[in-house]
Formats: sequence, structure tokens, C-alpha cells
Amino acid sequence: QLQLVESGGGLVQPGGSLRLSCAASGRTFSSYVMGWFRQAPGKEREFVAAISRSGITTYYADSVKGRFTISRDNAKNTVYLQMNSLKPEDTAVYYCAAGDLLVIATTRYRYWGQGTQVTVSS
Repeated sequence: QLQLVESGGGLVQPGGSLRLSCAASGRTFSSYVMGWFRQAPGKEREFVAAISRSGITTYYADSVKGRFTISRDNAKNTVYLQMNSLKPEDTAVYYCAAGDLLVIATTRYRYWGQGTQVTVSS
């Protein structure tokens, strides 16, 4: 079992930045691909970004490419999502997840955090 706890969400103005963190415990963090997903009210959960076990390979949704950066620190069992140039449409609950494959499908991720709210509004 892997436990994931997100933090760093909050209210930010359009154009601002936030850094989300996801701390893992319970199993070998470095053996998992990590992903970030988000879910806005009334919408399905969608893929945001993913990172390979080593951190060398990353993958982003087109909607966040160039604005968000995913990274991980295996020594600290933590994955991050740096979000810049935030837009109101980025408002959602953000979840981190752990899986075995670097894919975008939510069903392929086995472990999920409880989520952290990000609100982009003036």
C-alpha cells in the first residue's frame, strides 16, 4: 500500500503561480510512475502530467504544456507540480497518483491522494 498526501493548493490570481507537493509513504516511492490529475466541478477527472520513475521522462496535457512542470525527489519520496501562468480554467481539485505505466488513463493508476483545491480567481 502507498499513501499519498497532497499539499500546496490555495487561491491565486490569474497569472500567478503555485507549487503542489505530494508526499508518499508506505512503499518504495521510486518504483512508481507518478501522475497529477485534476477534476473541476461537473467534469470528469483529467490527466495533467506524469513522470517516470527516474524523473527523466515527463509527459503533459496540451492544456498545461509550457506552464506546468512536474518533478520528483526520490530521496524525499515527493512529487511536485509547479504551476505558472495560472488561468481560471485551471481551477480544480488536484490529485496525485501512483502507477506502473507512464500513461494518461486514470484507470491505470493504483494509488491516489485525497486531493488539494486550486482556485484561480481575481
